[in-house]
Amino acid sequence: MNLQPGSDNEPEVNLTPLIDVVFLLLIFFMVSTTFEHQSRIQIELPEATAEATRPDDKSLEIIIDAGGRYFIGEQQVVNTELKTLKGAIIKALGDRDEIPVIIRADAQTPHQAVITALDATSQLGLIHISLATSKVEDE
Repeated sequence: MNLQPGSDNEPEVNLTPLIDVVFLLLIFFMVSTTFEHQSRIQIELPEATAEATRPDDKSLEIIIDAGGRYFIGEQQVVNTELKTLKGAIIKALGDRDEIPVIIRADAQTPHQAVITALDATSQLGLIHISLATSKVEDE
């Protein structure tokens, strides 16, 4: 004698809502992830013990690699002459005149390259100049 009703159907599991939830979680984590600003130009900054300050988004960044080549933002300056560097800085400034300048020079950069960058910025009337360093790791 069979007391249970005769239903031999297997229960179905609908995966559509599960897939929707997984996609929403994936989109949430992709949007909420913070990205670290990393330069494509590889330089090793000199070390200092002073506290780091956050660079302003409106600042002009002059990067000098170990070979003494200049980069303004991500664009390489054609040569290392003062006149060319000043022209590239003027082009990067556009109509702005009073913006902070950050000079990021590699630790192995020739001293003359840094002095040339400082000279070019001072000749153009830029007075808010910072030299970027990396923080000394405590031993």
